[in-house]
Amino acid sequence: MPVEFTLMSDGWCTQLEHIACHRGKFSTIRFASMFALIKHPALGSIVFDTGYSARFFSETSRFPARLYRWITPVKLGAAGDAATQLPTHGVDPGEVRHVIVSHFHADHIGGLKDFPNAQFHCSRAAYDSVKNLRGWQAAKHAFLPGLLPPDFEERAVFSEDAPLVRLSPKYAPFLTAHDLLNDGNLLSVDLPGHATGQIGVFLTTTNGREHLLAADACWLSRQYREFLMPHFVVRLFVDWRTYKATLQKLHDLHRNNAALEIIPAHCHEIWNR
Repeated sequence: MPVEFTLMSDGWCTQLEHIACHRGKFSTIRFASMFALIKHPALGSIVFDTGYSARFFSETSRFPARLYRWITPVKLGAAGDAATQLPTHGVDPGEVRHVIVSHFHADHIGGLKDFPNAQFHCSRAAYDSVKNLRGWQAAKHAFLPGLLPPDFEERAVFSEDAPLVRLSPKYAPFLTAHDLLNDGNLLSVDLPGHATGQIGVFLTTTNGREHLLAADACWLSRQYREFLMPHFVVRLFVDWRTYKATLQKLHDLHRNNAALEIIPAHCHEIWNR
């Protein structure tokens, strides 16, 4: 069954385009923090990532977490955070039963506490890689422990435990995926490199279009189209070899299936269209 989805953003960080893409301009651009509201025909509203929230600023008010705010200066948009925007789409955050967490960087988990009745679908590998991080180690991995609900682990549903299904050849080089809801609607694939255990989700909308919510597998659409790595300095913060392998898969997917829309979570090209 197809679904409906709406992309939203609750803010942005700023950085040189050249850092995200080595052929990019030496000028500062906005990297929108996008998240998605997915309307499922049977399960209602589902949220993919949650963007920032005002909690980001309280959680980065002291060192060493404050370094995160300095490296990527953050602004919240006038529309407000996810919990503020969802009611304008007829959705009460308290009624959301499923939130998909692509990975645990602060700009993707800032609003998790606003969904008190949701299960959190994520990779076990992703959660295990951050759950014990504190202080400098947490800051280095762009993880703010205070953004997680205290009962996160009890409410977590790990993607590795979802049924493994074979994908259509049109999704090559991705051959298999985990069926998150066991109904064929939201199929998660591994997109590691930027963060351990990062996942993306294939979905088909009611108008017949196919999409891959690709989280931070790359920051700009130009990267997967032209197979362009970030600036070398990014190597300090990512698994460079794995990032490159994942970007290669996205590049090959685009060449094999140009009709499928790959959506990086911070691409200004998508947000400004």
